[in-house]
Amino acid sequence: MTERDGEEAQVSTGTTGDTAEASETAIPELVIISGMSGAGRSTAAKCLEDLGWFVVDNLPPALIPTMVELGARSQGNVARIAVVVDVRGRRFFDNLRESLADLDVKNVTRRIVFLESSDDALVRRFESVRRPHPLQGDGRIVDGIDAERDLLRELRGDADLVIDTSSLNVHELRAKMDAQFAGDEEPELRATVMSFGYKYGLPVDADLVVDCRFLPNPHWVPELRPFTGLNEEVSQYVFSRPGAKEFLDQYTELLQLINRGYRREGKRYVTIAVGCTGGKHRSVAMSEKLASRLASEGVETVVVHRDMGRE
Repeated sequence: MTERDGEEAQVSTGTTGDTAEASETAIPELVIISGMSGAGRSTAAKCLEDLGWFVVDNLPPALIPTMVELGARSQGNVARIAVVVDVRGRRFFDNLRESLADLDVKNVTRRIVFLESSDDALVRRFESVRRPHPLQGDGRIVDGIDAERDLLRELRGDADLVIDTSSLNVHELRAKMDAQFAGDEEPELRATVMSFGYKYGLPVDADLVVDCRFLPNPHWVPELRPFTGLNEEVSQYVFSRPGAKEFLDQYTELLQLINRGYRREGKRYVTIAVGCTGGKHRSVAMSEKLASRLASEGVETVVVHRDMGRE
């Protein structure tokens, strides 16, 4: 074998390896969300994001195949992609048609969700937010709606799922999306449990606030004062006080009830703020235990200690 033959053999071997690797890549599932402006595209996209989809808003249609290709290279980290397409021009629409044809050639599993609404409902929504329709130009809102309907007529005919949101509220639209894309498992609530100190102010992003100041303060125990609620001795002290364990048990039960209600109403994220005076001892210990309880029940939970270390 000559030196040149060896080089060719190496090139051939590398190509085979690349082919084998490419054959093992998993092509992501794709959903394209489109439809009338004001019909709820953002709500539908947010619902899929809450269900674990990788969502891209207003991606140029020509880049959709590239996005799918990048997802295929993610080693399974991006298994489901949702793209919101805002069709505002004839060339934009032509690019979308070309991209869809490209995806079909590559055997990409794709679905098109088309959101529509009546003219009256769309006019009311645009007037309520005091914004013009993106296609109305110097005309009226109804002129923009008519122009958009004309552009989207063919895409609507190709849609796999058409949802009329004329009489739907946000929660009802989310319920319809959940029914189509959640699968057999009902999506769980995702919780952030945040400890805080009342002397630093209430968390502005809290959905639920509970007060641990009814428990004795470890701050007044000299040997515990330097530590935080993350310390085992502090935690044991807090939960040995009357009412602490009962509070944890009963509040966990209350959160189970709230969890079911939030899911029925389409809420997927909740921030639970647990407060004490300085956010160092009682609230930290209670937050850790509460987060542990939620996690054991299948709730995806993150713990944040906002004010620990500020004193």
